[in-house]
Amino acid sequence: AAFRVTPQPGVPPEEAGAAVAAESSTGTWTTVWTDGLTSLDRYKGRCYHIEPVPGEEDQYIAYVAYPLDLFEEGSVTNMFTSIVGNVFGFKALRALRLEDLRVPISYIKTFQGPPHGIQVERD
Repeated sequence: AAFRVTPQPGVPPEEAGAAVAAESSTGTWTTVWTDGLTSLDRYKGRCYHIEPVPGEEDQYIAYVAYPLDLFEEGSVTNMFTSIVGNVFGFKALRALRLEDLRVPISYIKTFQGPPHGIQVERD
């Protein structure tokens, strides 16, 4: 996923990118008792690259990769809820926008498609 990030004043872009990756995968603002039951490293999103947006002051593109195990197979709703669910209200950011999302073929193949053909839907 590629996010356009505008950090709050004083927040380094690398920290903002890492915060987006954490908050959109395994991060939370509260203590969860189940955190100790599994290794969160396996499910963490990772900000692997950040670059300034040409011609825009204090705006960056943060590239975040997610492990496929984070998402329920065949569920667009689960994938989008995980990636963009509550990260847009994150206080370390002045602005955030999802710019691009690339989904691996192996995950796309888990989608069953519509239960009926086009003709059935039209009738």
